[in-house]
Amino acid sequence: MLNPMARKRSFRIAGTAGLFLLALAARAQQTIDSPPAADPDELPPAVAEEPMVEVPPEPELTPREELTAQFERFKLLLADGVLDEADSVAKRIVELAIQVEGPRSNETAKALTNLAIVQHRNEQYDAAEQNFEAAVEIIEHNEDRLNAQLVNPLKGLGASQLANGRPDLASETYGRAIHVTHVNEGPHNLEQVDLLESLAEVYLRLGSIDEARKLQDTIYALNLRNFEGDLMDLVPSLMRRAAWQHRAGFIYDERTTYRRIINIIEDQAGEDDLALIPPLTRLGQSFFFADLSGTSTYQPSAITTGEIYFKRAVRIAEDNPDADWRTLADTNLALGDYYMFQGNEQRARNIYRDVWEILSGDEERLAYRQERLESVNVLRQRNVPEFVGDAEAVEDLARSGESLLRGEIRLSYKVSSRGRATDVTLIEARPEEFTEMLTDVQRELRTRIFRPMLADGEPTTSGEQLLTHRFYYRPSDLEALRGGTGAESEDDAASDKGETAEPAAET
Repeated sequence: MLNPMARKRSFRIAGTAGLFLLALAARAQQTIDSPPAADPDELPPAVAEEPMVEVPPEPELTPREELTAQFERFKLLLADGVLDEADSVAKRIVELAIQVEGPRSNETAKALTNLAIVQHRNEQYDAAEQNFEAAVEIIEHNEDRLNAQLVNPLKGLGASQLANGRPDLASETYGRAIHVTHVNEGPHNLEQVDLLESLAEVYLRLGSIDEARKLQDTIYALNLRNFEGDLMDLVPSLMRRAAWQHRAGFIYDERTTYRRIINIIEDQAGEDDLALIPPLTRLGQSFFFADLSGTSTYQPSAITTGEIYFKRAVRIAEDNPDADWRTLADTNLALGDYYMFQGNEQRARNIYRDVWEILSGDEERLAYRQERLESVNVLRQRNVPEFVGDAEAVEDLARSGESLLRGEIRLSYKVSSRGRATDVTLIEARPEEFTEMLTDVQRELRTRIFRPMLADGEPTTSGEQLLTHRFYYRPSDLEALRGGTGAESEDDAASDKGETAEPAAET
């Protein structure tokens, strides 16, 4: 199932990544002179007559000390989401790593990985791929192709490849990273779980549902093996499993997983524990959707609406003295959303008013009210195709040599006080030939259910909202629609990329 080894490449830092490293290496050798101090004789008389107070100069940091200081600064910027400044600091760290350790050192590989992480977050996926690849090649050169240090940059490379519309390459990269963990940590290690989850997401995008489901079963078996002594530690992995089942359309299986979580918490912590609220709420929300997988192993129960789960979550929040205002607001909002979904607008409005009062307090509550009630929130939406045509054909791209391009559809709309999209207007479809994709996006928007925006505690029609759907297509897809009249131009393709997971910052 997994391809454990990527193709062998000679050590090189190619493309813009190579030029970047060469430029930084040259810059790192330059001496940076401090500007000369001002001559007191040239100062204005009023200033020159003042007694000069000698301020001892701050001790100059060595390059290695600056490298350590800049990395600490980088971690803080990344944690705070200050990405532009983090990008500049990450480039400075690469400079310093080259100066202190050399362009082919493991420290430089770590610095390149951190720079690539920022670039990935900034949706600069091409640059991120190049720097992740450069980091991998450095480690391969210094160590070997099975060294444990490869896992983190490989994880980042796979994420960037996936975001760049190449799940076929991401599948190979994640498979190699998983193999490296097996060699270094054994076949049952937990370090591979994140990689397996990412690979399952790749298979899901490719339409390989059976392969994705096998990986999820493997993840469950690994977690069960490691946490069988304390089932509460199993709950986070089960929550992730249920979220994946939801994305895959296995709604009945999703409900089974949430019931398993609820049973564990009840047995281990009691029937009124606050930890029950998330699985109860999400179990109720699963009834907003229909199971379309056609392969469910779960037999539907007599419960068909989910209301009982929302009400139990509200009761736990109201009766538990440890519940804070945020928990009370969220559980009541979920119940109000259920009534909005059911079309019982009056009951929904009554609950929304109560939540408005709960959130009418200090600055923190008002900020949360702005986010949850004074903005538009989607309650139910379905996936729109990410690829034109058959997504499984993407797996043949590596053999065909054909690249994927990115299209974009932008719509404007408003949300009525009833929680439905109105005044849907096409702003742009690029390329405009993909009319079937446009129809899918418009249909999905019109079937969405929203929590309406509130003003003074009452539902109202929202201002203009924007929906952007980005999709992948092959140049041959467009050429076929155009009757083979010409090749794709750069203006036809949108440059923005989708979001993916990323590795941890290197230390």
